[in-house]
Amino acid sequence: MFEIATGENGEILLSGRLDASQVETARGVLLSLTESRVVDFSKLEYIASAGLGILLAAQKKLSEKGCALKLVNLNNHIRDVLHFSGFDQVFEIE
Repeated sequence: MFEIATGENGEILLSGRLDASQVETARGVLLSLTESRVVDFSKLEYIASAGLGILLAAQKKLSEKGCALKLVNLNNHIRDVLHFSGFDQVFEIE
C-alpha cells in the first residue's frame, strides 16, 4: 500500500511502498508541484525504479523554474538506492 499526502507545512509525506503499481498516484501529486518542496520519506518502506523515475521527472520539471525537491528522513535502504543510482547528485538529501 502507498499513500501520499501534504503535511501541515506543505511538505509531501510518502508512506508505504512506492512501486510500479502505485506510480500513477505519486505522479499526480509530484508532477503537479509548482514550487520547491520537502519530501518526507520517514514512513516510506520501499521505492522501486518507477518511483525513482517520478521523482526525477518532478525534479526536472521543477528545476526548469529554479525550484527543487529536498528529500528528508530516508531509511538506510532507500538512502543506499539513491546513492548507488546517482540520485544523491540530483537531489538535496538530508
